[in-house]
Amino acid sequence: MENIAAARFMETPACAIPLIGREEVYIDDVTFQIERPTDAEVLLDDPTIRQANVADDYMPYWADIWPAARMMAKVVLREPWPGPAEVLELGCGLGLAGLAALHRGMSVIFSDYDITALRFAERNARLNNFGNFRTLPLDWRFPPDDIKVPVILAADLTYELRNIEPLLALIKKMLRPGGVCLLTDPDRSPAPMLRQQLDEGGFAYSTQFVRAGEPGRERLKGTLYRIRVG
Repeated sequence: MENIAAARFMETPACAIPLIGREEVYIDDVTFQIERPTDAEVLLDDPTIRQANVADDYMPYWADIWPAARMMAKVVLREPWPGPAEVLELGCGLGLAGLAALHRGMSVIFSDYDITALRFAERNARLNNFGNFRTLPLDWRFPPDDIKVPVILAADLTYELRNIEPLLALIKKMLRPGGVCLLTDPDRSPAPMLRQQLDEGGFAYSTQFVRAGEPGRERLKGTLYRIRVG
């Protein structure tokens, strides 16, 4: 209960999103329908978002489809899963990685600390005719005590050094014994610190080269981390 009380959540005002568009996102041979704001940068003009940025360095990152989310979706679609499992997507944003997990027959918990992101993730899951999911407001700094899952998905969450410590603490707390956290990173500058803290924290992990991009555009490189709690 203390974690829930201490957590802080953001909600992007509806008036800050002037237009919502729908696009087809192609991952291998699977097509997902995604609805999102047509111009994510317009959100930065909203006074509520500016205030949240000053208070807690908040940015509405949820409104874009990031390359690492495409990398994660590709990994999830190709992964030799032993069977259905419950998946927690951290910082789900628009929910692309979770949609890939739903396509593979998993049940999904979409989590984010922006309530508006959760609404869009739910909207996109229903748009693609998925129903085996739920949403969870989640501040990484205050993970719940009563949820443990066998699979955690984390796409492009270590874009700032300050994110690494709470993220790894959350993984230790919420990942079941024997479970795996898949983390995709477009090799941002905090990557060496991520690996250092994984080593120092007693995690077992491996890395794998990954690449993804929009059809007809540049395919970006990144790294897939398979993280297990030692």
